[in-house]
Amino acid sequence: MNMTTAFNNALSGLTAAGRGASVVSDNIANALTPGYARRSLELTTNTISGTGVRTVGVVRHQDPVLTANRRTTDADLAHQTTISGFHSRFETLVGTADEATSLSARLADFDNSLITAASLPDSAERLDQVARTGRDLATGLNAASEGLRQLRSDADRTIGKQVDNLNQTLKDIEELNAKIPAIKYSGGDIGGLLDQRQVLIDQVNELIPVNVVPRANDQVSLYSDGGLILLENTAAEFSFTTTGDTKPHMTVANGLLSGLEMNGKPVRTSGDSAQIRGGALAAQFQIRDELTVEAQTNLDTVARDLIERFETPGLDPTALPTDPGLFNDDGNRFNVTAPAGLASRISLNTIVDPDNGGDSWRLRAGLGAATPGDPGDATQLQAFGAILSDARPVAGAVFGTGDMRAAEITEALLSKAGADAHTASQRLTFANSARLEMAQIEAEQGVDTDQELQRLMQIEQAYAANARIISVVDELMDTLLRL
Repeated sequence: MNMTTAFNNALSGLTAAGRGASVVSDNIANALTPGYARRSLELTTNTISGTGVRTVGVVRHQDPVLTANRRTTDADLAHQTTISGFHSRFETLVGTADEATSLSARLADFDNSLITAASLPDSAERLDQVARTGRDLATGLNAASEGLRQLRSDADRTIGKQVDNLNQTLKDIEELNAKIPAIKYSGGDIGGLLDQRQVLIDQVNELIPVNVVPRANDQVSLYSDGGLILLENTAAEFSFTTTGDTKPHMTVANGLLSGLEMNGKPVRTSGDSAQIRGGALAAQFQIRDELTVEAQTNLDTVARDLIERFETPGLDPTALPTDPGLFNDDGNRFNVTAPAGLASRISLNTIVDPDNGGDSWRLRAGLGAATPGDPGDATQLQAFGAILSDARPVAGAVFGTGDMRAAEITEALLSKAGADAHTASQRLTFANSARLEMAQIEAEQGVDTDQELQRLMQIEQAYAANARIISVVDELMDTLLRL
């Protein structure tokens, strides 16, 4: 080996070492950067000159199978987080069995006030308490229904925001797909763009689980698990009209709520054939179109049972068959054709409410009585109390097919809300554990700072060796020139 060859070898080695140090330092600096994939320097023998080392390029290491599995857990976690949040909030609205403000506790207070008033029917204070606990019970149902309506409205507004974000993110991925080949063939480094695109795909995946299909020139296509073509050369465009404030009777079927469309065509958002199943967007549609509707039906069933119990023929001999009972639908008798949302309209008959211009003595004498009657007669109060303990069929059998007392119906509502919240919480815990496990596995395949530091030490040694060769060549040249 002559001095020129040695010099060229060492010089190429210094260049490769410098480039390698830059790659390793980038890896260490971006160890915690989302979407970053570990890089390594690819080297080969310089076949042009036959001496030294040549840098082929920087290799970006990513396991597509591992990334796809991690994205599956990401989407599931986003879905379960949204569903669990809904069930938890609904359980708060109806309360739990040990809460003094729960619906079951309010019904128990009303029942107890009837028993207390019947023991001393001439007490105006006890009769007033019956009216107030009855009003509190109706108000509790009103508040739960209003809270549920707000949850549904929030889901509708969230869908609108998520659709806007989805459209923008898909458009950004489309633009990156176009930039990557142009920069690559102009000799630029596309690693950063690939990292950025992976982050954007992860964002889409949390809304709609995606399958990534590699294409030529480092481009990708995106498909949903339900078969939608989200990106194939050009990005799909989703459309949705936000309603804002929803009402219980509004549905997609009656045209009062917007459905989801992609490129002007309807998208199935529910059921086993849903085209966006899984992910946060599907969860919001599930809340708006299924979970809140079911919860409203359960609340309405409790309200209907209360109204119909006190409309029982013969319960109050002083009332006409067309008169509203102790509880009513916004001042009217129950009407089976009335729109959904009965729990939001139920109220105590104002004729017995002393705080609204009524007379509580009518609870003792009867709602249609003209005079207070015998102050010691507790017959009507006892009849009102007994009707709550009467086992009756439940409309729609939403809590089972057997006959139930008023307290059992309310307890069934709370029990179902609690069970749903507990089940959703368990699924969220499992989804979170799976996500953490997959993230850890992916991290192990990513940047290991210990290994990168070892590589940096090896590069330092190689750099020192090549620098020493150049120094020796320089000394030899000086010696030859002095001869």
